[in-house]
Amino acid sequence: MEDHARILDHLPQGHPDQSKFRREPLSYALGEDEFKLFELVPRDDASLTIGQKVYIGKEVERRLEILHVKRRVAFEELTTAAQSEIPYVVQEIVKEKEAKFVGFYNNAQAITTRFHMLELLPGLGKKTMWAVLEERKKGPFATFADLGTRVSAVHHPEKLIAKRIEMEISDPTQKYRLFVAR
Repeated sequence: MEDHARILDHLPQGHPDQSKFRREPLSYALGEDEFKLFELVPRDDASLTIGQKVYIGKEVERRLEILHVKRRVAFEELTTAAQSEIPYVVQEIVKEKEAKFVGFYNNAQAITTRFHMLELLPGLGKKTMWAVLEERKKGPFATFADLGTRVSAVHHPEKLIAKRIEMEISDPTQKYRLFVAR
């Protein structure tokens, strides 16, 4: 269940594809925990900016900017502007929730006898995966910087996670999902 989302695109005049008399203001947003995509109906007095964090949870009195969640949407249904904002918003979320994603590096397991969760990260192959596993035996990673210094082959571990999240959001046919809810 998503409580907070990040605004990807705000359409104060409504979606241009809708007929003029039925248009209502709407926003597209990305959930912070399960990375679900939403179409939101903002309050009349709300001024929303791209990347802004908004509350979309069950407690109606806490929803200051958003009237209600209209529906969940697929990546293809987003506006082009919303699609192009996803990489930046995802990177912000990954940096803010660093402990959660460092925990992924600390706790990743084998999926099959020949395939490991770490190998699903783009740009991380078998050799680097083994380096991460060997280094984590010495002790858990504390931060992305700690991981980057202890495993020299991993230069920007936060970017690998962000890239994987983008792949899972944009491609619903992914067999394995590490971060994005179905």
